[in-house]
Amino acid sequence: MVIFSFCGICRAAATIKVDKIAPSYWWADMKNPELQILLYGNHISSSEVSLSGKGVILKEVVKQDNPNYLLLYIDLSEAEAQTFNIALKDGKKKLTIPYELKPRVRKGEDVKGFTSEDVLYLIMPDRFANGNPDNDIVEGMLENRVDRNDSFARHGGDLQGIADYLDYIADLGVTAIWLNPTQENDMKEGSYHGYAITDYYQLDRRLGSNEEFKTLVEKAHQKGLKVVMDMIFNHCGSENYLFKDKPSKEWFNFHSEYVQTSFKTASVMDVHASEYERKIATDGWFTSVMPDWNQRNRHVARYLIQNSIWWIEYTGINGIRQDTHPYADFDFMSEWCKEVLEEYPYFNIVGETWLNSNVLVSYWQKDSKLAAPRNSNLPTVMDFPLQSLMNQAFDEETGEWGGGLYKLYDYLTQDIVYADPMNLLVFFDNHDTSRFATTDEKADNLTRYKQTITFLLTTRGIPQIYYGTEILMAADKANGDGLLRCDFPGGWQNDAKNCFEATNRTPQQNEAFSFMQKLLQWRKGNEVIAKGKLKHFAPNKGIYVYERKYGNQSVVVFLNGNDREQTIDLHPYQEILSTSSAHDLLTDKKIELRNELTLPSRGIYLLAF
Repeated sequence: MVIFSFCGICRAAATIKVDKIAPSYWWADMKNPELQILLYGNHISSSEVSLSGKGVILKEVVKQDNPNYLLLYIDLSEAEAQTFNIALKDGKKKLTIPYELKPRVRKGEDVKGFTSEDVLYLIMPDRFANGNPDNDIVEGMLENRVDRNDSFARHGGDLQGIADYLDYIADLGVTAIWLNPTQENDMKEGSYHGYAITDYYQLDRRLGSNEEFKTLVEKAHQKGLKVVMDMIFNHCGSENYLFKDKPSKEWFNFHSEYVQTSFKTASVMDVHASEYERKIATDGWFTSVMPDWNQRNRHVARYLIQNSIWWIEYTGINGIRQDTHPYADFDFMSEWCKEVLEEYPYFNIVGETWLNSNVLVSYWQKDSKLAAPRNSNLPTVMDFPLQSLMNQAFDEETGEWGGGLYKLYDYLTQDIVYADPMNLLVFFDNHDTSRFATTDEKADNLTRYKQTITFLLTTRGIPQIYYGTEILMAADKANGDGLLRCDFPGGWQNDAKNCFEATNRTPQQNEAFSFMQKLLQWRKGNEVIAKGKLKHFAPNKGIYVYERKYGNQSVVVFLNGNDREQTIDLHPYQEILSTSSAHDLLTDKKIELRNELTLPSRGIYLLAF
């Protein structure tokens, strides 16, 4: 966002002052030729507006209840790259604003989104690494302290810290990084997590600048890493100028008055739900300091849609993770997905769909039969039900009809409800849930860890790993969200331990790291896992067997879901065992597959054919 003083810009002495313009520039040759320009300044609505530019047509000037806003709708269908002038005139007062229309540098087809070929590495920027201590405290921002002993305070992590460890991330074997929100969160407290945006066009200066973010994306691409940006369209922060001095009360739900959401978004697809239940769930606010956008207001909708397209075109990001997707207006979110994917056909968007069943989650995926004739146009949804089951399955004994790995098998038998099971984000923890290891004792159980990592990286979908999992970081949500988002040890200069370096990790941490790294590096570029069809068998004697097959290649996984050695008859599996022996990718040994196979307690075989 650019704040104009207009010294030397005005063509006449003037007291017209524009404090913000959003977006501050745009591009020619976009698929959608309409551009909304939001102008904000003291009593500017009384100004007459005119444009001077080749092929630039002013379609509409919209005034709001608040005289401090003007909304300009411009047709750029015939406009080439140029700098044109926006002229404001109020009596004898005049102001001319040069507005740049840049040449488009990214053809829509050139922006490649994340797919099932990728594995995402989720990072909370404030808690990963502090590469630039000089930006820890920024003068004039409301939360002006750093305290690493306070789990709710800012700790100083930033974009430079992430850039410093891109080699570490790439060497681990993931292929994409998902960053928790990086846009400005100039709130009085709790701003470290980023989910209360106060300026949608500005990076939080305590993380870095817009240009630094763009550079980080470029550096990540050079190392073969895609970048996914977290966005929040359901709500903003109460310190956002669009709320503090709102254009009109209708920019926010319930006429800009705080009404608490019920959080019961199942009502959106509940055929029995009352209109009251639906409205309170989607229009209610998360908290009093997170005003809920009214996306049914066409000006709000255009502002938000343009913002995401601006970030894609400006930085070249590969994907968006949309926060609290079902809480926003369905039709708006559908239109947003549609417009983004029209501009960038190979882009990807994943919506946070935190619902407790696959039926409810499937409703939100593009082309869902359950939502028809409505269509969310959302390519990827988050498989929260599977996440919950993974946090049970590897701690339980597996029976013939329930418990343990049977839960995973049973859940995957229901994938018929999904329009595209391969476009599900699969994970066992993230920044909002307990870590997979809730205690240090659970973290010490490497058998549990290895089975879960193996399943995550070989089942259908797009895997996501939360930073620190590779070094066995543990935390329980019951002890507060701040502890789920602990600092990565070694990301700060004076840390006692630097776990970015193998020499500083414990033997167990190195074993966990090496196991994950081996699987990730093997998975990278592996079409069998990225594209292969999944075939599985009901657990037998507690052993879950499944195959991923693509072309004439396949991978077969055996997981023993019990705390005792088990021997199984291999005849039921002959359709996936094409040879009498296979190479085990985990031990680099040849495994005989004649009549029977014995697996040790909680054993794993990952066999390549």
